[in-house]
Amino acid sequence: MKKRIVILGGGESGTGAAILAQAKGFDTFVSDFSVIPAKYKEMLNAHQIPWEEGKHTEELVLNADEIIKSPGIPDKAPVIVKSKEKNIPVISEIEFAGRYTTSKMICITGSNGKTTTTMLTYHILQQAGLDVGLAGNVGNSLALQVAESPHDYYVIELSSFQLDNMYTFKADIAILLNITPDHLDRYNYDMQNYINAKFRIIQNQTEQDTFIFWNDDPVIAREIAKRTPEATLYPFSAEFKPGVKGYTINNNVMIETSNGTFTMEQDILALTGKHNLYNSLAAGIAARILDIQDEKIRESLSDFAGVEHRLEKVLRIRGVDYINDSKATNVNSCWYALQSIETKIVLILGGTDKGNDYSEIEELVRKKARALIFLGVDNTKLHDFFDGKADQIEDAHSMEEAVSKAYKLAEKGDTVLLSPCCASFDLFKNYEDRGEQFKACVRDL
Repeated sequence: MKKRIVILGGGESGTGAAILAQAKGFDTFVSDFSVIPAKYKEMLNAHQIPWEEGKHTEELVLNADEIIKSPGIPDKAPVIVKSKEKNIPVISEIEFAGRYTTSKMICITGSNGKTTTTMLTYHILQQAGLDVGLAGNVGNSLALQVAESPHDYYVIELSSFQLDNMYTFKADIAILLNITPDHLDRYNYDMQNYINAKFRIIQNQTEQDTFIFWNDDPVIAREIAKRTPEATLYPFSAEFKPGVKGYTINNNVMIETSNGTFTMEQDILALTGKHNLYNSLAAGIAARILDIQDEKIRESLSDFAGVEHRLEKVLRIRGVDYINDSKATNVNSCWYALQSIETKIVLILGGTDKGNDYSEIEELVRKKARALIFLGVDNTKLHDFFDGKADQIEDAHSMEEAVSKAYKLAEKGDTVLLSPCCASFDLFKNYEDRGEQFKACVRDL
């Protein structure tokens, strides 16, 4: 009898997993508790893969030999609880895809900066002429690429949710940028659970593999001391310290690997700000380990265009800059944004709170914020924390209202910054929709 694989979630990840499962000869079924987007229905139908939406029919799901779960589905979802009671293994799409490829895996995680670092690493490899795919939280489903358009290398952005259900998968090069509180609602509000999820990126690594990480992150330092990873360690830091393999000195970026030392002028890095220096160092180390020519690395680090919805400059109107940082869905991301802007700021924040602790940005808000605009269905928690800490605080219940209020509050030379700290699901489809609406409203001013 054919092994039965049930995929929960019919989005990019789930549909890709279904196509690979069917290609490998499994009895395949897709079940989505909400509506499957038309694009993915068409793909499933074209491959004659049965699916359902708006429900999980237990007799069709709980007869699985293995379940592939989309990252957005929490472990406490009733269908997951029941599948675990029946001892049905639950894995991620990345874990599943990893069984059917021997390609080199460059995997990137962290609470912040992972999309930028992933896109930058992919850009370097692509510009160097390598056969490379982009997967995980960005690009196309890894499973779909393994099934239909395999590559020699994959650059994969991994969230903690994807790492949670990965067991035998191995990263050839693992990059861990930083660990700050995020998604604690999914980890029983226990920071250690979240840290453990992030550190799954180095599971199964051997001394042939590489672990690149930010040297000055206290959480990472503490965990490495506890875990003693087997991989070759490549710590990076803004300044030179003994043992650090990527750093800056005299305004030069330096990267030391067994393939020699790479150097370039810091001033010509395309990405600005200290957080982006870390992203550039991490990507540069990975490229150097893959023995990409210095010239190609230098070129790519100096011409990279950046990531949409991450500190994206929209327009300057009457001397005020408007910046879209909709991808800042946690407090630490917002902290980076506030830190990188030199002017007074009108800050738009709010949305679906994930157990946020706003004290991390309190000092920067007191110092830099001309005004705060809370954009959300329920702004009570924001008021409880920030009332009395900023001169002007306004509420907005649509992007149009938020941008209109920001326009009135901002003075010449200021920056209007959308950096929400929160998920977007109360008023928007996702952070992309939130960012697109912000840009459209700014252009309409």
